[in-house]
Amino acid sequence: MDKVITPVNTEGRAKLGLRAGDMVRVTQNIIELKKGRGTDKKEKTIKNARKQVFEGLVLAVKHGTEAGSSFTVRATLSGVGVEKSFPLYSPMIDSIEIVKRSKVRRAKLYFIREKAAKAVRRQLRNARMLNQKSDETIVVAEETETPTEVAVEEKVEEKVEEIVV
Repeated sequence: MDKVITPVNTEGRAKLGLRAGDMVRVTQNIIELKKGRGTDKKEKTIKNARKQVFEGLVLAVKHGTEAGSSFTVRATLSGVGVEKSFPLYSPMIDSIEIVKRSKVRRAKLYFIREKAAKAVRRQLRNARMLNQKSDETIVVAEETETPTEVAVEEKVEEKVEEIVV
């Protein structure tokens, strides 16, 4: 067999032994292209390279450790579930670090998506029970107020100002 020359440490990534249920930290090299005009008024493209870390749960590892293998990572960022699929031997991946290893009974953890969605729905249901209002309902409520309610609110505001002063 012929050896393929690659900038990736293929033996190291194969020995890593990624599997579903692992919490991983993937450091990815990202190249941003920025177009602009310089002082000589010519179109220039500026390359900016940076490293970005994506940490989450491995949902699936496909094709083991062979050349076309990939793995899917799910993270919750700002309350929104985000999934990314990475090729295992991609030169754009700087490093893969296993943070925590969990014992799971499935090879593919796709059911986690629905589990997270159910938890969000449960939270929304609880928020409705607390009588919290969104911006739209407040606007509708202000339009339907009667003049007596407005007068009462003004009196309350005056009393609050007197107490504060």
